[in-house]
Amino acid sequence: MGLASAPSRSAAPSGRAGPGPAHWLRVAREAADDLATDAVAREQAGKAPFDEVSRLREAGLLTFLMPAGSQEGGPDRLTAYRVVREIAAADGAIGQLLGCHYFLSWSVRFFAGAASAARIEERSVAEEWCWGGGFAHQEPPLTLARTSQGLVLRGRQSYTTGVLVADRLAVRAVREDTGEPFAVVVGPTRRGVVIDDDADTFGQRLAAGGSVEFDDVRVTADDVLGSLSTDDDLLSPRVTLASPVGRLFSTQLLLGLAEGVLAEAREYSRTGPAAWHAVRPADTPHDPRDPHVQSAYGELTVLTRSASALADQALDAVRGGLERGDDLTYDESADISVLVAMAETAAARAAQESTTRALDIIGARSVSARLGFERFWRNARTHTLYEPVTHRLRDVGRYFLDGAHPPFVLPA
Repeated sequence: MGLASAPSRSAAPSGRAGPGPAHWLRVAREAADDLATDAVAREQAGKAPFDEVSRLREAGLLTFLMPAGSQEGGPDRLTAYRVVREIAAADGAIGQLLGCHYFLSWSVRFFAGAASAARIEERSVAEEWCWGGGFAHQEPPLTLARTSQGLVLRGRQSYTTGVLVADRLAVRAVREDTGEPFAVVVGPTRRGVVIDDDADTFGQRLAAGGSVEFDDVRVTADDVLGSLSTDDDLLSPRVTLASPVGRLFSTQLLLGLAEGVLAEAREYSRTGPAAWHAVRPADTPHDPRDPHVQSAYGELTVLTRSASALADQALDAVRGGLERGDDLTYDESADISVLVAMAETAAARAAQESTTRALDIIGARSVSARLGFERFWRNARTHTLYEPVTHRLRDVGRYFLDGAHPPFVLPA
């Protein structure tokens, strides 16, 4: 939807019933256009995004990956990546919220047994759940303690995406007796769950981030999806794909931010206030006739398109790994993880460069709160602080030098 967006690639026909990827991408663009109309006002108000989640729910974007009554119906699950990118170009925080929802709801396929995953997904569709939380390692960790009344969840999880609006919280917790980490899903209304709106970030204000306190929250066997241990005996190559699958949502979010700011900056360059153009010379920083402005747009377009091409390669690699299923090897999983790490790094640089330099291109008028150009920079910078690219570069460098497999790290 922006200057730097890559041409859409047609998806291979799936032979499945129900609307396909093309339909849902159209729905995503319509939802993005709707969000764009009041993005600046909503971002400045900073209210918990209940209304925005309702818009996504009404459009069918919360549940389109898991059609009720058919585990195989509907579009390719990787369509979700392109949906997130479309939404992020209009509203980066809602793009993050939606990407987190997709990853967490999809994760039951990785960590839970087939029967349990099907049961959870069926209920998630029927009740149109919005998922929040995260499986990233934190200190101190949440703990699962065994008491006379069964397992209870204890501890506090700091800034966590989506928790203010979530219908289900998916978190990482370690067994108090063994130290083994598990993926756990609980309802936010369960007794002992306390959610605090204390994120107070300068960007991604509408990602519904906050902290969650678990005060002896009762946990049943059905609430524990499965182990997050990195022990090879417990973590199969197929399950390790959960890491690049999650990181690729971060990649698409960043690309959406880069494309979104370039699209808005281009529109402003073309249609800025006529009176202002009339009194400014042709060599002002904002004037689209200025060769320096044209070169800047050219550089940022190349940077973003290059990152997009790398992201497409990573998406194809993830698709191939998922299709391999239980035949996937650890070496193949490592190849996929490294390619996704490269794509996320390239996307982060494209987002940071585009959101920063777009302000220079527009010039002094970009400081106007009414225009809201700075929100792209704040959103991109906030996300990259939580997901530092230096970690991805280290993984790529180690793999290049000595073939070391990247660690199993789930996104925040």
